[in-house]
Amino acid sequence: MVAAPPAPTAKPLVGVLALQGDFEAHRRVLEGLRARVREVRVPDDLDGLDGLVIPGGESTTMTLGIEREGLAEPLRRLAGVAGAGESDSAGPAGIPFLGSCAGLIMLDREHLSIMDMRAKRNAFGRQLRSFEADVAVKGLVGGPLRGIFIRAPWIAEHGPGVEILAEVDGHPVAARHDHITAVAFHTELGPDDRLHRLFLADVLASAGLAGADDVLEDRPGMGAAREDVARRDAPGGGIASAG
Repeated sequence: MVAAPPAPTAKPLVGVLALQGDFEAHRRVLEGLRARVREVRVPDDLDGLDGLVIPGGESTTMTLGIEREGLAEPLRRLAGVAGAGESDSAGPAGIPFLGSCAGLIMLDREHLSIMDMRAKRNAFGRQLRSFEADVAVKGLVGGPLRGIFIRAPWIAEHGPGVEILAEVDGHPVAARHDHITAVAFHTELGPDDRLHRLFLADVLASAGLAGADDVLEDRPGMGAAREDVARRDAPGGGIASAG
């Protein structure tokens, strides 16, 4: 039996958008890392969150649910995106977000407009063209992770503030802008939790909570990743390549 990871000094509260999709898989991974998790369905569920995951699923259904519940503007404000009539400095600093597959689509210019990029839906093909691939992600130590691509998008174009973290067949499939990370694939469906660990370390650092080192160092080879978190939080910092 594999021992559970030690609990961080402080447990962050991470929301998982639960209107549709594989939100339960993300919840299991985060709870396995000893985070507190809240399923988000209405704006009040966003109160007090330290981080947010937008899971995979069906982007059209998610969009309808977000519109129905009036979640679009609250989500944008939670990410630190200025509202209509506000300057960029008027809104909050924002909390870390992680979007996977349909979550990447929801973050783009044509949906929530939280990241300066445009996603191409079903870019690798429909359901029958789903596949798995080893993906080398900048800032993630320990070698490539196994990505599961199910009707996956890719990033068709992006602005200068968006850093591409990974590509498959020359197409961008992971990106970051400040505290917002988006990937076109699923890792929550497999055994590799390194992406969630790195996200959770960002959440802890952003919230000023102790425990980021515990999250990163519990898994062999993950200790060096705390340097990447520190660089991200430094002025002008970015994500260094692990390779």
